[in-house]
Amino acid sequence: MKRVRIAVFGAGAWGTALAQAFSAAHDVCLYGREAANIEAMRRERKNECFLPGVVLRAELELSTDFAHTAQDAALYIVATPLAGLRETARTLRELAPARPPVPLIWACKGIEAESGKLAHEIIAEEIGENAPCGALSGPSFAAELARGLPTAVALASHDAAFAAEWARMLHQPKFRLYANDDVIGCEVGGALKNVIAIAAGVADGMGFGANARAALITRGLAEIARLAKALGGRHETLMGLAGMGDLVLTCTGNLSRNRQVGLALAEGKTLPDILADLGHVAEGVSTAREAARLSRRLNVDMPICMAVDALLHHGISAHRAVEQLLARDPKLEWDVRDR
Repeated sequence: MKRVRIAVFGAGAWGTALAQAFSAAHDVCLYGREAANIEAMRRERKNECFLPGVVLRAELELSTDFAHTAQDAALYIVATPLAGLRETARTLRELAPARPPVPLIWACKGIEAESGKLAHEIIAEEIGENAPCGALSGPSFAAELARGLPTAVALASHDAAFAAEWARMLHQPKFRLYANDDVIGCEVGGALKNVIAIAAGVADGMGFGANARAALITRGLAEIARLAKALGGRHETLMGLAGMGDLVLTCTGNLSRNRQVGLALAEGKTLPDILADLGHVAEGVSTAREAARLSRRLNVDMPICMAVDALLHHGISAHRAVEQLLARDPKLEWDVRDR
């Protein structure tokens, strides 16, 4: 395997975990904008703010200098929250506007607030329609990846050759990457699983049991697949790592921030207090609003996502949201339009 320089932007939990994993086989520089945190990471070789207990590799370079991080990199990886993707992509393009774009992979999941755009649309606007790029998505808790536990994800690109090449370059025995050419399916799966995970947390917090959780995950997957199809994604993608795999992990794993939001809502806590206590971004909170807007605009039936949006942003209580879902009329499990 050829060793290359990789620049990772975003020193939160996921960016740090990716930098840690890839530094085993490549020269990696991790950029973070918070100088105090980066200095502490250099000194202690730990990211106690976002990834406590993980000892960082000695080979992993840490920087607060954006241009230095990007310099001579063969690959950019953007692991900021989705809200930071546009600014990061624009800054990268402004560093060398006359040169062909450096290959870029985004590892953020969600739908952009207000615009309703997916990550690949943001990249197209900021770097170009034909930029060599792809989305990294799948069932992957940062803490487990950083500790070297087995993890498998999908790397999706409109350019199948790009996905195959970089999946091969980044693949490791305990961090397996599978190439995929359905960017939209992977992005929708990665975004909406966070919304369904909030619903799963609410159900668990209200003591509804394993039956209800299994039903919620299954029907949530149907909603995700419907929206993906409406946007141009493929059904089979949602049966894979970036769909079912990510959904099951996020709805059932105790490390899931979005599930934690749902659990706290079931306890009657307010959303501002929950987010303040969490200390991390829970992408499902903003994505729920955008998913509801897409549901209405595209006429896609998404009752769970609509209920989560109502709970988070329209003042409906957890009990009322559940009552509305349970009061829905019975229907066929699969509509011909879902296939």
